[in-house]
Order: sequence, then structure tokens, then C-alpha cells
Amino acid sequence: MPQTPEQAAQAMIDNLKDKTGKSLDQWFRVLEKTPFEMHGEFVKHLKSEGGVTHGYANLIAHKYRERTAGGAADDPVARQYAGAKAGLRPIYDKLVKTVAGFGDDVEVSPKKTYVSLRRKKQFALVQPSTRDRVDVGINLKGVKPSGRLEASGSFNAMVTHRVRLASPKDADAELKNWLRQAYDAAG
Repeated sequence: MPQTPEQAAQAMIDNLKDKTGKSLDQWFRVLEKTPFEMHGEFVKHLKSEGGVTHGYANLIAHKYRERTAGGAADDPVARQYAGAKAGLRPIYDKLVKTVAGFGDDVEVSPKKTYVSLRRKKQFALVQPSTRDRVDVGINLKGVKPSGRLEASGSFNAMVTHRVRLASPKDADAELKNWLRQAYDAAG
């Protein structure tokens, strides 16, 4: 099982031909023939025309954009955890490693300010909200907020609950259970 997000991406690349019928370079050639420029357009095209799952389409599109940018990393996660928030990256890495263990259908989908964790639908998100806190939004419909499992309130309308993390040790068994419950409900 991959240990880091980078290893998880590499494992997907290694399995790309078996899972999608084409290697990464072959998918690049497909995208070179399209008129698209935006990441979302590439993902939509790969899913609709290539029959690729969202996770693989997202990975292919990211790697293609990195390549066409002259190798410059177009990494929203690196941008989220840069500067004053760099010390929060171990929290993110631990969370992604945890949810990757739930199943091979987990999709880690970086956005501009947060990372969406998806199965068939989003079950959680991870956001470095302040320089000393990562917020984990979780979809747990019907679960009453209690203790550190807060109602999401104004944090994010796409989740029902929020858990605030200040260190990797806060990504504990209790949080893992809530994330697993949300993952199971998203299937």
C-alpha cells in the first residue's frame, strides 16, 4: 500500500495501462489532440470520451498540465501547504494515507483551497484553514455533533461536520472511524 500521496499517485500511474487500456504517454497523445486548456475540460473529456474514472482522469489531467507547463509543478496541494502553512503538511499526508486504506476507489481530488475526498460522491474534505490548523469536513448525515465533531456551520456547505486538527496526532482512531463511516455511506 502506498505510504505518501506521491507514492499513491505513482501506484496509479503504474497501474494505468491495466486499469484504462493506455499508458500515461498514450493518454497524453489523446489530450494533445483536444482543443482544451483547462484541467476540468481535460477531466470531463477523459471521463466521457475515454471511459476513465474520475480519479484516473484527474491524475492524467494533472500530469499532462505539468508536462505542458514545461515541467513546472501545477500542484494545488503544494500551494495549499506552502509558506506559513508548510508545517501542516504532515497532517494532510497522514489523513490521505488513512483514507487510501479504505479502498482502491478513494479519489483524492485537489481543489484551489482544499482537497476533496471522494468515492462515488464526496465524503470528506481537507483544508488548511489557518497557519496552525487543518479542518476536516465530513459528510455524516443524521449524526449529532458532539465534542470535537462539530456541525459544519459556515465552514463549508458541502459537508455536515467539521473536525479541527492542530497536529498529526489529532488524526486519531476516532477521526478515522468518522471518515470510514462517511466513506461507507458514499458508496
